[in-house]
Amino acid sequence: MSNIEIKSADSANEISPATSISQFRRSLDNFWQFSRPHTIIGTSLSVLCLYLMTLSVVPGNVINYAPELWQLAGTWIACLCGNIYIVGLNQLEDVEIDRINKPYLPIASGEFSRRQGQVIVAITGILALLIAGLMGKILLAMVTISLAIGTAYSLPPFRLKRFPVWAAFCIFTVRGTVVNLGLFLHFSSLWQYDQFIPAEVWALTLFIVAFTLAIAISKDIPDVEGDRQYNIATFTIQLGTQTTFNLVRWLLTACYLGLILAGIVWLNAVNPLFLGISHLFLLGLMWWRSSQVDLTNKSAIASFYQFIWKLFFLEYLLFPLICLSF
Repeated sequence: MSNIEIKSADSANEISPATSISQFRRSLDNFWQFSRPHTIIGTSLSVLCLYLMTLSVVPGNVINYAPELWQLAGTWIACLCGNIYIVGLNQLEDVEIDRINKPYLPIASGEFSRRQGQVIVAITGILALLIAGLMGKILLAMVTISLAIGTAYSLPPFRLKRFPVWAAFCIFTVRGTVVNLGLFLHFSSLWQYDQFIPAEVWALTLFIVAFTLAIAISKDIPDVEGDRQYNIATFTIQLGTQTTFNLVRWLLTACYLGLILAGIVWLNAVNPLFLGISHLFLLGLMWWRSSQVDLTNKSAIASFYQFIWKLFFLEYLLFPLICLSF
């Protein structure tokens, strides 16, 4: 082979910088989709919210005693890794179902191989435990419990997602109880504040428990086809789309009205007027938005599901402001 031919073959095998950058961006985008962005945002906001709420209840000049930023960052990274482990494991076990219900996910679409998914899940699970252990015993316990429940949710022989009550229990236990109480106890321990959990944290926890129950129920409404084919007994399959949709709306209504009532009769460290007006507005917005949903349109239902997540995000931003503004 001549030198010219060798150089031509080498040139054909070279990857241009522009192509490399494009492939890297595509890999990042696939990883972002694999991480399930709405859950990443929810986890990030929960960490920030509980940090700010701890600031609002610790007595004295808290700024002088505030944990260094690396401790907040470490807590956030540990929780993100745990989040990716849980949602990634679920995708590894649901490839065939996702090809029907969520064909855009990286493993279902073929953008990621099963082996790649397994590596990501293994690494993030190990990192979650290691980083949480460095941050403190309370955070380690919180992350361990969350990962254990997430594993039982997706992985045989338990695979609790097959049963609607147990599936909902897993989601609201982790998102509602374990995360909120665990993060508050973790952050308060960094300030060496070992008093009881204040009413405001309990109120937020109860709100999030009920709200994530609504999320757990609503997430399966657009996925009827794949769930029925693979014998996943969701509330939507058992009760029907309209009944399940109405159940979600009334659960969300109970969340908002319950928190408003709590602000009037129970919570002493919040601004009840701010809480009441803001949450009545969000409640009205939810009912207006839900009235626009065409239950025969899968895309419309999925869009409303993402809207519920936006309300979830907003609560984690709004509630600490209500506490800090008192």
